[in-house]
Amino acid sequence: MSSTTHFEEIGLFQTMEERHSVRKYEKDVKISKEELEEMLAAAATAPSSWNLQHWRFFVIEDQKKKEELLPIAYNQQQIVDSSVVVAILGDLEANKEADGVYQPAVDNGFMTAQVKDTLVGQINGAYQGEGTFPRDEAFLNPALAAMQLMLAAKAKGYDTVPMGGFNRKAFMETFKVPERFVPVMLLPIGKAASPAHRSARKAIEEVTIYNSFE
Repeated sequence: MSSTTHFEEIGLFQTMEERHSVRKYEKDVKISKEELEEMLAAAATAPSSWNLQHWRFFVIEDQKKKEELLPIAYNQQQIVDSSVVVAILGDLEANKEADGVYQPAVDNGFMTAQVKDTLVGQINGAYQGEGTFPRDEAFLNPALAAMQLMLAAKAKGYDTVPMGGFNRKAFMETFKVPERFVPVMLLPIGKAASPAHRSARKAIEEVTIYNSFE
């Protein structure tokens, strides 16, 4: 392992270790659009099924809009005190993105049109079948991007708290979110007003199974 790789590894592991959910934020701390978009760009490098990139980042930075969101999030104060709230949305119709995702590969000679058509057909088949597949994918893949956003924010000196406790129906209605998308979580980002309380973690032996449950 090179020394550069070693230091990068230490940085990543340290960021992961230092990230904790924060619910009390310094008021009136501004995050520049440039800095926020750097974090979002890092989040968007997350993996996704078929590279469909199921996430959408709905950014709520206007204070009046955060005040509208407050009762929807059951009056949790971090909504209005944090610098920005990013609502992570999942695409229930991500299959519609497939053609656009793969066409550049065809144009650049990395994939044949026949292979692309086969892949798009497989994706559409999965989404048109019965069951919960589209919704499962709309939660699974954006959650990966959300985790990367939390780590990117921490690396830049900001804190976050993933929030699943909010009225999704009211959120959709208030912010006129198209039915194609489902709210996965709210993610306030800002500067901690007080240190986060460390939470206990189970021993790795309690949560790891090798090869078989038997």
